[in-house]
Amino acid sequence: MTTNPAGATPMTQPPHPTDHFEMRFSSTPRGARLARRLCGERLHAWGIPYGTEAHDTLTLLVAELAANAVRHGRVPGRDFHVRMTTTSLTTVRIEVTDTRGERLPEPITRPPGADRTDGRGLLLVDGLADRWGWHFRPCGAPGKCVWAEYAHDCLKREVKGLSRP
Repeated sequence: MTTNPAGATPMTQPPHPTDHFEMRFSSTPRGARLARRLCGERLHAWGIPYGTEAHDTLTLLVAELAANAVRHGRVPGRDFHVRMTTTSLTTVRIEVTDTRGERLPEPITRPPGADRTDGRGLLLVDGLADRWGWHFRPCGAPGKCVWAEYAHDCLKREVKGLSRP
């Protein structure tokens, strides 16, 4: 008979509490708006209250990435996917995936002219996020994933007790 002392069991839980939200939305302005609102609600439930700088910034990041997926990544009949997770005690990662892989985010070289009404979404993401980037979808699936990370102090929790603020 084999015994397994408690100390020999590998840790299966992550070293910090994590939160996770993901959902598919229609590639329409209404879908982008719904993504922003549901992610805002989820952030509040995670302890990032409405009206705080962290909540407003993260909600704006979701709004810009979702709007870009609708405007530049839309394929008729295909949805876009939003995933939001806490990646550490203080960082939230937002990923927005669409099915249009030939239209890739372009590097931000300079702000658009004052007469243009578009072209500022990724400029905002670049200014608000601590890190952002993109990659092709895994396993050869069509499309891309644009992601942004934002660090804040609203998610600090006691790791031992896993207590929430």
